[in-house]
Amino acid sequence: MSTQWLPQPLCAGLAAAAFLLIGCGGNTSLPQTFGPAQSRSILAPITQSDPHFAVTSTTFENDKRVPQSMVYNGIAGSTCTGGDKSPQLSWHGAPSATHSYTVLMFDVTASFTHWGMYNIPASTTSLPENAGVAGSTFGPQVINDFFAAAKYDGPCPPPGLVHHYVITVFAIDCTLDLPSPPGFPPVGETLLYALLEGRAHIIATTSITGLYST
Repeated sequence: MSTQWLPQPLCAGLAAAAFLLIGCGGNTSLPQTFGPAQSRSILAPITQSDPHFAVTSTTFENDKRVPQSMVYNGIAGSTCTGGDKSPQLSWHGAPSATHSYTVLMFDVTASFTHWGMYNIPASTTSLPENAGVAGSTFGPQVINDFFAAAKYDGPCPPPGLVHHYVITVFAIDCTLDLPSPPGFPPVGETLLYALLEGRAHIIATTSITGLYST
């Protein structure tokens, strides 16, 4: 089974388009806008925790500050000078019906997608540090909200608030077929929409949260 997306006609001059999602069996029209208010709450309906499904990391502890190895390595003018490596992750206890995994790192404080990897094989139960490098062999990735490349990019919030970076592993009973024309990988919003509209196919989730401030 697969989740297929078909583009609707594009509106001239707009950077984003609405999509028609045909879920692993299903047909739902998607909203044409995706603003901060929606993104702050989008994880709620797609993250129903399962007590038997758990994720851990050797890179950081849940609800603790993330190490500098995970922090964004900023461009000129940025105050962030980290290793920009995705953390090590291990998970266990997924339902037997799991067909693929999706990993999403989302800053719930700023409504910002830092990493999205999908169609990770069901036989995979861990990712090593830096699995989110561009061209990763562990699974296809979306362009994060830095809009630079389909890869992991770490925390780099403005000074002040402590930001919460939620990494969620989704066990899914199908694979996702996201729109990816040659040279144009899907973006974070596309993955979020697929998870939201195809949430009936998310059979378990587990999360770990890292904290960071500048």
